[in-house]
Amino acid sequence: MSGRKLLEVKNLKTYFTTEEGTVKAVDDVSFTLNRGETVGIVGESGSGKSVTSLSIMRLIPMPPGRIAGGEILYYPKDQDEPIDLVKLSEDQIRKYRGNDISVIFQEPMTSLNPVFTCGNQVTEAIRLHQNVSKSEARERTLELFKKVELPDPPRIFRSYPHQLSGGQKQRVMIAMAMSCNPDVLIADEPTTALDVTVQKTILDLMNDLRQEIDASIIFITHDLGVIAEIADRVIVMYKGKIVEQGDVYQIFANPQHPYTKGLLACRPPLDYRLSKLPVVSDFMSVTMNEDGSRNITEKQSSVEEVIENFKVSPEQTKERHRNLFAKEPILEVKNLSTWFASKKNFFGKALSYVKAVDDVTFDVYPGETLGLVGESGCGKTTLGRTIIKLQEARGGEIIFRGKDLLKLNQAEMKVQRRDLQIIFQDPYSSLNPRMTIGNAIMEPMQVHGVLANDEERKARVIELLETVNLEARHFTRYPHEFSGGQRQRICVARALALEPKFIICDESVSALDVSVQAQVLNLLLELQAKLNLTYIFISHDLSVVKFMSDRMIVMNKGKIEEMGVADEIYADPKRDYTRGLIEAIPKGRMEDIIARVNPSLQ
Repeated sequence: MSGRKLLEVKNLKTYFTTEEGTVKAVDDVSFTLNRGETVGIVGESGSGKSVTSLSIMRLIPMPPGRIAGGEILYYPKDQDEPIDLVKLSEDQIRKYRGNDISVIFQEPMTSLNPVFTCGNQVTEAIRLHQNVSKSEARERTLELFKKVELPDPPRIFRSYPHQLSGGQKQRVMIAMAMSCNPDVLIADEPTTALDVTVQKTILDLMNDLRQEIDASIIFITHDLGVIAEIADRVIVMYKGKIVEQGDVYQIFANPQHPYTKGLLACRPPLDYRLSKLPVVSDFMSVTMNEDGSRNITEKQSSVEEVIENFKVSPEQTKERHRNLFAKEPILEVKNLSTWFASKKNFFGKALSYVKAVDDVTFDVYPGETLGLVGESGCGKTTLGRTIIKLQEARGGEIIFRGKDLLKLNQAEMKVQRRDLQIIFQDPYSSLNPRMTIGNAIMEPMQVHGVLANDEERKARVIELLETVNLEARHFTRYPHEFSGGQRQRICVARALALEPKFIICDESVSALDVSVQAQVLNLLLELQAKLNLTYIFISHDLSVVKFMSDRMIVMNKGKIEEMGVADEIYADPKRDYTRGLIEAIPKGRMEDIIARVNPSLQ
């Protein structure tokens, strides 16, 4: 790092006008970004971290938003005086946006135009800011695709966004952001929905490209484990304010603010087992003043003390497993296969297949959580959907409580669905936006004739809302009025409405903040103990699967790569593929941080 100042944010205030009053999304925020440096901004949803980045780019929608005060000073290499980006007109800011300051957004599918090829979109960005011909822009794009390690750059150039995987789309976005050799690269949650292995390659790639083009990075995330992998300095935000900032070693070794302690503690541990995950409220309590400001009171427990209270001994785990596996299985999957036609002839006959699930066999025991883990495309979601007959199987058996589900007709399967439920990955798309959440939870009860009338069902829905830590008054609200974590709680309540015995959780926490994720995972464990539920828990994140699961199945290309007790697989993986998944997990260990930022301390 050169140490020269590149970007200086001074007393930034970004406010939004709503029906309920003014929301101070960013409230008096100040920090500096030096040349060659990566600054991580971390916090939960609503902390103001993304609004800070949008303010720097001058992409705040006006109205209802506005930059209400402060300065954003950019120091170009070829000028002595800084430029205040806040004071520039819309025409003036376009000169810097995308050229000197670029951004990689969280969701590449919504950031890329679906009607243009990926190559076309990157060449357009290059030609917009640089005086080059179409052929020169094409060559530059192909070169960038090669740099970001996209397979077969000419094919990617011709491909539309929907034809690429999530990791490939994110690489296209990185190539576009890097296309003009920007001074500042803002990466807004660029790896949140990616597999840990893809995430690791993206983080390594961004580090390499930063050094190659001498850029500085503002890396925004909710996960301090990811911050440990890439940042030099860390800024922790809470409700629009910076509560703590310092170098990455200092933040991890000696966090000062209780909120930072909570964010560090709520990541699922890998080296020991907990009965529940710590959450932010274990470290601080918040009260509101009449003027809307907050009083934060630190609870005196240290991170170590809180974790010690939740630790489960190996003997307790073994005793639980002895009791679980002494029972008869509730589900037996035998030689199950699900294939998709990858190529058809003129008459629609399949010529070749993708074997999404290929001859898979396993059992699940009552009260158990069986984890399914693997990269995107490994077949884990298809397997979950096939088990509850949302996807047609090609062959095999699915024996649930003594009945082969594949042999049941539609009416017989409807009866079984009361006991078999699924919680999907995206709570927003799995809830009807035009239906109140009370009616959404009540609907399956009406379909299956549960309880005598809607009055009794409504009482049951309110009971379910309170079970998942929501309130009776939420009955008449719509999905868009809730946060991501609250919507996932609604989906849990909906899955519980029919009092099922078996629930498939399909990536049900992958898009949530680590702090909210901890709350939802704790809720699932509490409900399992209270209602004797059995789970199949699907995730690409091995640390989450290890925390939740009694046993774990590692899937790769439609087949079971490895299966066994979750702790044993983590401690002693038998297959290279499993080792790769474990090594890719951001661990946030002090020795790794020291090795990266200051090897001389080792």
